[in-house]
Amino acid sequence: MLRILGSALLWLVVAAGLAVTIVPRFLDRIYYEGPESGHYDGARFFNPDGEDTTRPLGPGGGRGGFFWRQLTGSDGRPTWPNTVPVAQHKPAARVQGERMVATWIGHATVLIQTQGLNILTDPVYAERSGPFGFGPKRVAAPGIAFDDLPRIDLVLVSHNHYDHLDQATLKRLWQRDRPTIVTSLGNDSVIAQTGAKATALDWGGRVAVRSGVSVAVTRNHHWGSRWFTDRNRALWSSFVVSFPRGGNLFFAGDTGFGDGRWPGEAAALGPVRLALIPIGAFRFAAGQMSSGSHIGPAEAALVYQRLGAARGMPIHWGTFRLSYEGYDTPPRLLSAAMRCTGGNGFAGVALGQPQEIAPAATRPSAPPMSRAAMLRCLDTPAVRALR
Repeated sequence: MLRILGSALLWLVVAAGLAVTIVPRFLDRIYYEGPESGHYDGARFFNPDGEDTTRPLGPGGGRGGFFWRQLTGSDGRPTWPNTVPVAQHKPAARVQGERMVATWIGHATVLIQTQGLNILTDPVYAERSGPFGFGPKRVAAPGIAFDDLPRIDLVLVSHNHYDHLDQATLKRLWQRDRPTIVTSLGNDSVIAQTGAKATALDWGGRVAVRSGVSVAVTRNHHWGSRWFTDRNRALWSSFVVSFPRGGNLFFAGDTGFGDGRWPGEAAALGPVRLALIPIGAFRFAAGQMSSGSHIGPAEAALVYQRLGAARGMPIHWGTFRLSYEGYDTPPRLLSAAMRCTGGNGFAGVALGQPQEIAPAATRPSAPPMSRAAMLRCLDTPAVRALR
């Protein structure tokens, strides 16, 4: 039986390789065409602060080797639970006034309710994060069942990876609520395949949602692809949602650290009341603290510090297994990193548990900690023991 399964997997890999070689014209989609810019060469987007997102995921064999080891379970990675308990929450229909309530639904999906608006980030309700029903399986049920979601007014879609742009979920939301969908250049083409309409903007673009509320598309450091050869045909981004009072919402999307200056660009748009920052999928080899594509908890704490945010919510962990680290390593390492910065207000939360977010207050400014200083601070037996 194992030999048959192994042969089937081998033929599947061979078929995928042949498909990439023989029919690239069907896989390489043109999502966007426009003038060249400081991050678009006329055909593909790129990170203007340096391109490190194509580096191999850990040692030995590049990305193909990593995915094969992950598929076969031969990489020595820590064991994850098959499922984790989730106490699902049914939110209020609306949260009025200056009060803000945020509920982590799973991965990068968060419901933010404030000033009569319901906002959803990178909505993914799929059981697997990948094409054609393949990809890592969800280990945690959504913290809010889809049918319990209130009417959604605004959806932010950061980029086109399957664990962030779930066409089936976007189609259901569009058919039910007709929300305003804001994304970055090219992703509107992917979203349009569902029948939904999205507003796609370049970095620095801004769109009004209603009087006093707007969304700015801001820089981060990542890449995009839906297939094998369409890499960087669409742009990736973070977002700032500006409110007339109480402070702004920052959603980092999916990001590496890059030059580390992009959090300051977002903070320049106004005080950040709540920052949604990824902390998972950072370890592709034992001891690794980040990758070009993904910040880990150490760099997430630096991003939080540079945003000057009043409160942070760690996302992009504990839902889909995308990398090497143990299930609860991201929040444990984040706690250690926050002790290094001396900050507070940025710690793990439970899925489905609503969080009251206080209005932003003036925070004392301090010189940002360097990445090198953070790594020195984290060089302890306790941190080295984390898998």
